[in-house]
Amino acid sequence: MPRHVAIIMDGNGRWSKQRLLPRVAGHHRGVEAVRTTVRAAIERGIEYLTLFAFSSENWRRPADEVSILMDLFLRSLEQEVAKLHESGIRFRTIGDLAPFNPRIRDLVAAAETMTAQNTRLTLTVAANYGGRWDIAQAAQRFFAAHPWRAAGEPIPPEALEPYLALDFAPEPDLFIRTGGEQRISNFMLWQLAYTELYFTDLLWPDFDAAALDAAVASFRTRERRFGRTSEQVQAAARQG
Repeated sequence: MPRHVAIIMDGNGRWSKQRLLPRVAGHHRGVEAVRTTVRAAIERGIEYLTLFAFSSENWRRPADEVSILMDLFLRSLEQEVAKLHESGIRFRTIGDLAPFNPRIRDLVAAAETMTAQNTRLTLTVAANYGGRWDIAQAAQRFFAAHPWRAAGEPIPPEALEPYLALDFAPEPDLFIRTGGEQRISNFMLWQLAYTELYFTDLLWPDFDAAALDAAVASFRTRERRFGRTSEQVQAAARQG
């Protein structure tokens, strides 16, 4: 079972279009899919679930749709956080929340504080997040913490890891993207270096426990070598 699953929740708009419904209907149905997936993740013993809710590029969408998404985020925070807490779920966000309205920022801070000691599942919502932004802000924070570092001195990759937005979680084992697109769209560029990728044509509002099981089943067929040979992996497994 993967310890950490990351998901790009794609296809809400197309789900609505197929049913001749306004796009907001797909976004509301997508929230139901989030609830279903969170429950399924807990039941399967997944420890970390990271959901790409709103990318830094999504501000380019029509203003009315962005407004709907912001309102949906606000309402979800108001209505869902107490339930998450009762279920033992830790809530985190990653991304630049500065452009969001103060009410959203306050609710996020309160949710993170309320659920900070929960250990059943860490649910992370990526909001106004981008992988390139993450690496850039990590570098900025690193140099702020090491102002004495000599110019031109080599920086090992692991030196930046404590400054990445997702520093509190292990790197994802399994990445899932719904909606048929086969790209990672600036999502956790650093953290997905050795993650197993899984793409499905299923639109996000239709994603359920069975769909999660299908992704996990695919994951279980993979041999994760992390740069080693297959023979080395097999030998290590025998020794372990």
